Amino acid sequence: MRAIWKGAIAFGLVNVPVKVYAATEDHDVSLHQVHGKDGGRIRYQRRCEICGEVVEYKDIAKAYDDGEQTVVLTDEDLASLPVEKSREIDVVEFVPSEQVDPILFDRTYYLEPDSKSTKSYVLLRRTLEDTDRTAIVQFSLRQKSRLGALRVRGDVLTLQTLLWEDEVRDASFPSLDEKVRISAKELEMSAALVDSFSGDFDPSEFTDDYQEQLKTLIDAKLEQGDSLDTEETFGGESEEDEGGKVLDLMEALRRSVEKNRGKKSGSGEPPAGTKDDGAKKAPAKSKTAASKSPAKTRKGA
Repeated sequence: MRAIWKGAIAFGLVNVPVKVYAATEDHDVSLHQVHGKDGGRIRYQRRCEICGEVVEYKDIAKAYDDGEQTVVLTDEDLASLPVEKSREIDVVEFVPSEQVDPILFDRTYYLEPDSKSTKSYVLLRRTLEDTDRTAIVQFSLRQKSRLGALRVRGDVLTLQTLLWEDEVRDASFPSLDEKVRISAKELEMSAALVDSFSGDFDPSEFTDDYQEQLKTLIDAKLEQGDSLDTEETFGGESEEDEGGKVLDLMEALRRSVEKNRGKKSGSGEPPAGTKDDGAKKAPAKSKTAASKSPAKTRKGA
């Protein structure tokens, strides 16, 4: 795998350097649009609606319009935003894992230690496991501010992006307001049906039947010689010091804990005898929001 981003998890005065990797991939067979008559590849051109010229990708800028006016944002404009320059995954709070609604989960990334010493990484992982907590974090990736959840999967820390609160739609269905009477016998029979289907979830028992059948169809057509020369029909493709750090870890943890205790005591200042000039202020808390997962077909169903 290739790292897509490098940064550091920051909580209190503790800093955990990490590399970020995409944890999932799409297994769908990629299909192109072609001319049914001769198999020629159909491509879309980026054409300006004012001058009619085809515009190269390097000359394309982003814009926002409010219905009456349009504001053009160049790459330089976007690069000037301070949030995009941040390389820190800032821990906002640690919450009980069951409080994070699965509907909020979006994309998942693996975090690899990016330091000769993995002590701070393992310490954070073990702490999340032992306390059954999830770290809510804020960070920026690909020109977007993100909300995320740091969780543990085996020996690896994972970062799951979360949807923002306003990205989750309200489920308001008038039909659910109707009063329905469910008898004890119906509940008993329903529970029995659930029990008959009970089991332990094993993802390997499920397969995407459509994609498997599509691959079989493609292989059959290739075997029969029902294919075209790609180069002739599609043409060319378009462009598109470590010991010290380990010793400093306990001191950073101690100072962070003392600082937070001082805040909770109402003084707003760390306890006497601690120095926090370099301490980082935690970002404001944000609420979250949801994603859907495609249904799969179970083998043998």
